[in-house]
Amino acid sequence: MARRSHHEPREAVDTGAADGHAGGVLRTQSPVRALTVADRDGALEVCARDAAANVFVAARILEGALATQPGSLLGYAEGEELTSLCWAAANLVPVEADEHAVVAFAAKVRRWRRQCSSLFGPADAVHGLWQELGGHWGPARAVRAHQPMLAVTDSPVDCGVTPDPAVRRARLDEVDLVVPAAAAMFTDEIGYPPYWGSDTAYRQSIAALISRGHTFVRVEDGEVVFKADVGSVALGVAQVQGVWLKPSWRGQGYAEPAMAAVVDIIEREVAPMVTLYVNDFNAPARATYKRVGFTEVGSFATILL
Repeated sequence: MARRSHHEPREAVDTGAADGHAGGVLRTQSPVRALTVADRDGALEVCARDAAANVFVAARILEGALATQPGSLLGYAEGEELTSLCWAAANLVPVEADEHAVVAFAAKVRRWRRQCSSLFGPADAVHGLWQELGGHWGPARAVRAHQPMLAVTDSPVDCGVTPDPAVRRARLDEVDLVVPAAAAMFTDEIGYPPYWGSDTAYRQSIAALISRGHTFVRVEDGEVVFKADVGSVALGVAQVQGVWLKPSWRGQGYAEPAMAAVVDIIEREVAPMVTLYVNDFNAPARATYKRVGFTEVGSFATILL
């Protein structure tokens, strides 16, 4: 899945009014506050309750976002205990958010419509957030109400799929080859191109993935014909996104071995658990993932704004 979040803007967050009277109105302490580097361990503990579902936010924390993007991670506390999180930048992503946390997060971010391009994450929390925010932020451009979250539970080889030996990590000198494939995938998935005008920022985001060893490709005759990325890695989980096969190569048996190779490399060299989420209406992709050992372990949802 591609995300319009290559460069998440730094947000200044209202951390909530203190108890007291202002203009004759009693104001109460909000249970939501912007987290800081001091909250790192507690926030990761919240993510670890379901590492597969929360890997996106856990990865941002491990990458140092609490220091580099102050205000982008909100926390909800019951008493002194941090119980829920919400990544709130170019995307809104809830973590372990129950009904009370969802209402509180929505109240905090309700005025941020123009700063957010999508909501995604565990389906119940995303739908709860949209119920609170839709009247203020709507209409949505697209609602993907059920996106099965999948994890590899059987190895591709055990499923009878031999990894494609031509699939490998992309090299940094191949950015020019990867960009067209990545842009095609993004446009197919989201409905508009990942950039207008200059492609500088987009190329930088692609180069960053490649430099971390998180982009996998098959190249034929100087052209990328298959691509997949690891978008997030944390807590023993690697989440795959941006899976794309050149249209003329589809339906010919290339997808399964290519995905098997990606799974094999990730499991050996990146993280022991490989996950992704897929649109429920994408029958060919779901069939491919099933054949290489993915099983449904949860439900995501995405609201595109």
